[in-house]
Amino acid sequence: MAEALGLAVEDLPFAGELIRSTDAQWQGATERVLHNFALSLLVDAAHYKAVAAYVERTHLGGKLVYLKTDRDQESEPAEGVADSLLHKIEIKADSPFAAALESLMAARFNIPCVDTMEDFRRLKRAVTLHGQFKTSYERHEKDDRYAIDDRSRWVLGWDNAQKLAALRKEKESIGKKIAHLAKETEQITRSLGALTAERDNLRDLLAFERFAVIDWYTPSHRIEALKAEQEALQRSSSVITELTAQLEQVTQKHRTLKKELDELSSTLGKLEQQTDDLQLQRNNAQLLVQNAESLESLEGAIADFAGDALAEGLTLVTIEARRKTVRERLSSEIDKIEKRIGRSREKIIADMGRFNAAFPVVAKEFDAAVESAPEYRKKLAELKRDDLPRWRKRFKSLLREKMVQHFVTLQYTLEQQSNEIVEKIEKINASLRDIEYNEGTYIRLVAETVKSAEIREFKSDLKAAISGAILEDNSYDEQKFLQIKAIIERFNGREGHSDEDRKWRKRVTDVRNWFEFGAEERFVSNDEIKEYYTDSGGKSGGQKEKLAYTVLASSLAFQFGLEHNRIQSRSFRFVMIDEAFGRGSDESTRYALRLFESLDLQLLVITPKQKINVIEPYVKTVHFVHNDGGRASTLISMTIEAFRKRKEVR
Repeated sequence: MAEALGLAVEDLPFAGELIRSTDAQWQGATERVLHNFALSLLVDAAHYKAVAAYVERTHLGGKLVYLKTDRDQESEPAEGVADSLLHKIEIKADSPFAAALESLMAARFNIPCVDTMEDFRRLKRAVTLHGQFKTSYERHEKDDRYAIDDRSRWVLGWDNAQKLAALRKEKESIGKKIAHLAKETEQITRSLGALTAERDNLRDLLAFERFAVIDWYTPSHRIEALKAEQEALQRSSSVITELTAQLEQVTQKHRTLKKELDELSSTLGKLEQQTDDLQLQRNNAQLLVQNAESLESLEGAIADFAGDALAEGLTLVTIEARRKTVRERLSSEIDKIEKRIGRSREKIIADMGRFNAAFPVVAKEFDAAVESAPEYRKKLAELKRDDLPRWRKRFKSLLREKMVQHFVTLQYTLEQQSNEIVEKIEKINASLRDIEYNEGTYIRLVAETVKSAEIREFKSDLKAAISGAILEDNSYDEQKFLQIKAIIERFNGREGHSDEDRKWRKRVTDVRNWFEFGAEERFVSNDEIKEYYTDSGGKSGGQKEKLAYTVLASSLAFQFGLEHNRIQSRSFRFVMIDEAFGRGSDESTRYALRLFESLDLQLLVITPKQKINVIEPYVKTVHFVHNDGGRASTLISMTIEAFRKRKEVR
């Protein structure tokens, strides 16, 4: 920093460089108390602007605390306490920062050094020999993360010779320890390698349950002995040689006979397959003959159709050819019949299509297909039985006068409730406009139309169901009735969907679900938006409470018809809040109370006793409730003045 700003290093000293401990006994405690302060950089007022700019634009890579000082100020003698910490240090007199440093030290570290815990507890500010110190009656501190006599952590002194010596000694000790540990590690590694090899050998050996499994010598030796015995026998006997030659001849003859046997077996298999095929044909023919009353009656039944195909009669040899001829003639006749059926089918489907086009509502679930013929017949029977054309005029009259009227009322009611929400929010915003949320800002509530496809579809269906009701033509017919019927069925709960429809009905008919609510924080000066809150997510606990209290207060003001800063002494504006402020922060609690006070609300707060100190400045009367054993409650009432007097007595 000094190099970048063109300054000497002496122009930017750390406080610890100019402070020296003069009491060896208290040196450790002094180092602890002054440690953080000693690491602060002293910046003269003349260099403050440049240093601040440098720190702002530079990533320092660590934490820096610097103190703005005036080297030209004159030191004023501090009113030191007895045995103060200031008496155990010395400030470098020839430093241009000496006077400024003395003033800073006198203001912050004029702390008595005590020898007993009785003195430590009694005094407001004190430090002990073991480094425990306090700067008020509440805050106490003792940092034992490092030994109090660890010179490697000390930062006070005009030079760092002692600290360097301590660090060198520590380095030497650590180096010896590292060498010793490295030697021990090497020995352990060698021992570990030997033990690992031994363990692996033992593990492999334990895999064999019998010695015979790994005994290779005994069978190998036996094989060699038998081979030697065989060779000796062969050399000593000519009979064996002759028998060996005969064995080779017999073996060759056996191969030849086996080959002939395989060929004969293949030929036999083919003959057996042919026999099986002929037997199957014979059985099929017998089955045909058995199923018919007689061969003559069978021939008579198909003679007219088969023609000359059976002129020569049927035999086992000719039956397959005759069957093929008859099949071809049957296929031709079937094709002719299917074409006639196809033409009839097309005519029936065309008639169904014309019916569906003429009566789309009645036939909306019908398919123009021959398979749907039973459904068309059923519908025809219903129409003949109900004689609907006779009731058409009566149906249209009831539809317009009764059902549509109720639906129009429903739509009007829902729209009216929706408009009331918008109007109420506008009135609440009038109250919010006069309440300061943050400095120079206020809150405005926003109700935007919800983007829910479900609600949009419901409103569209409702509008479509009643549109055209006043027309006298046939445009408002049973199609509209079916639209209304679908809505009513869903209101009542369809079979198998009752829970789903109940939740749907609650969602679409509660007009609060028609809106997405948010809040805008705007500047009072120019009414520009500072921030938009869709909900309280991402905010701290205090911010959430503050926003909630603001909206609550404005809603109360709307309910009571109050106007900000306008006193209405005879108006009823009583508000009771149960479990108030129990979990909120003290700051948000004070904000809410100031807000209620500015609206001149008559407030009854029910809250745990731990919040009494926060709400006390805003309270006129206190009521204490005590419940003994959960059976009977006792109420004690007193003014706030009496309550304060009782606190003073205690």
